[in-house]
Amino acid sequence: MTRTPSGAAGTATPPPPGPAPEVRAAFEAARGFMPVDEGLALHAAAVEAARLGLPLLEIGSYCGRSTLLLADAARAAGVTALTVDHHRGSEEQQPGWEYHDPELVDPATGRTDTLPWFRRTLYAAGLEHHVVALVGRSPQIAAVWGTPLGLVFVDGGHTDEHAQGDYEGWAPHLAEGGLLVVHDVFEDPAEGGQAPYRMLRRALDSGAFTEVSATRSLRVLRRTGPLA
Repeated sequence: MTRTPSGAAGTATPPPPGPAPEVRAAFEAARGFMPVDEGLALHAAAVEAARLGLPLLEIGSYCGRSTLLLADAARAAGVTALTVDHHRGSEEQQPGWEYHDPELVDPATGRTDTLPWFRRTLYAAGLEHHVVALVGRSPQIAAVWGTPLGLVFVDGGHTDEHAQGDYEGWAPHLAEGGLLVVHDVFEDPAEGGQAPYRMLRRALDSGAFTEVSATRSLRVLRRTGPLA
């Protein structure tokens, strides 16, 4: 289901242009898990948020599939896309778990390392110079961050510890009018993990955010008030 805001009475707000054709093709070919319809909704949010003239930040980049969409929007607006990821894989990507990919294991360390794949994805799409990759753990980077952001896209670890930590660390840096985008939001526990949903509810219950749209598991909120 997709919900979009309306403009004046009887007039629908026209959707923003989608990603450049070559970027969409690169997105569809890249390693990752985001479906095309959710990716297009993310790109639309990034295009809107980029009009604030502030950086767009992504938490959880994996191999750069969704990063391509933020970078495309950032390039068009003359802003920067920022990514936060330790590139060691989330909990469900470790050996023995559902989303483990042995091809992403560094033979020198025996550990998952998605950073080389991430860089290749951006390079192949010609978007490397529009992205600043912050390699480290989200709470550590958030603690030293000091620049307002136009968009915060949360797609990191799916435990309550990680989801709540991402919200606590980065929501205060989101500018008034900026967009908080949350991926893998499932209200029904039978459909998926509940940590992103609980984080979304926390944002809405704070009174500082208003929901703008929902495209399957991707939710877009606008910061409309001060954080308590």
